[in-house]
Amino acid sequence: MLSDLPGKKLNTYVPNYVLFDLETTGMFSSRDAVVEISAVKVKAGRIVDEFTTLVNPQRHIPSSVVRIHGISDDMVKDSPCFKTALSDFLDFAEDEVLVGHNIQCFDLKFIYRDAEAYWGKTVGNDYIDTLYFARKILKGIGSYSLGSLASHYGISTEGAHRALNDCRMNQQVFECLAKEMLKRRD
Repeated sequence: MLSDLPGKKLNTYVPNYVLFDLETTGMFSSRDAVVEISAVKVKAGRIVDEFTTLVNPQRHIPSSVVRIHGISDDMVKDSPCFKTALSDFLDFAEDEVLVGHNIQCFDLKFIYRDAEAYWGKTVGNDYIDTLYFARKILKGIGSYSLGSLASHYGISTEGAHRALNDCRMNQQVFECLAKEMLKRRD
C-alpha cells in the first residue's frame, strides 16, 4: 500500500503475510533495475495465492547476472515495465505484512526507490526480514543465507535464484523459524 511513511520492521511471527522476492540486473539499488518480482500470499501459515511476473528493465542484463538467475534480455523483452509490475504487486499485497530474506538491505530499497519515482509515495506495509529473524532464533549457525537456512531445515533449494521458487522456499523457512521460536517459549 502506498503511504507517506515506510512501514515498520517487525521481528516476530505473523500468520498472515505476503512473502516476496526480486531478481535484478545487479546488486545496487542506486543503479540497477528489477527483472522479476514474485510473491506468495499466506493465510494461517499456508500459501493461498501466488503472484509472479518478469519485468523489462529497459536495459541490458549483464551476463554475470544471467548466470545467477537465468533471466536473459530475450526472456523479458515483452514483459511489463516495473511501474506496471510494482502496481500489480502492491494490489496483490494489499495491506499485509511483507516478508522476505534480506529485504531491509536489498529488495525494499528497489521498491521504495521506484514507488517514490513513480507515485511520489513509499510503501507503508510493515515488514519482517527473515535474515534478521533467523539471526534472532538460530544462534551460531555458520551462514544465514536463504540456501543455508533451507538446508538447515531440510527444505529443497532446487530452482533457487528465481523469485517464485525463492518465495516458496523462504515461506517454508519462515514457518520453521516460527515453530522453533514457539518451542523456545515453552
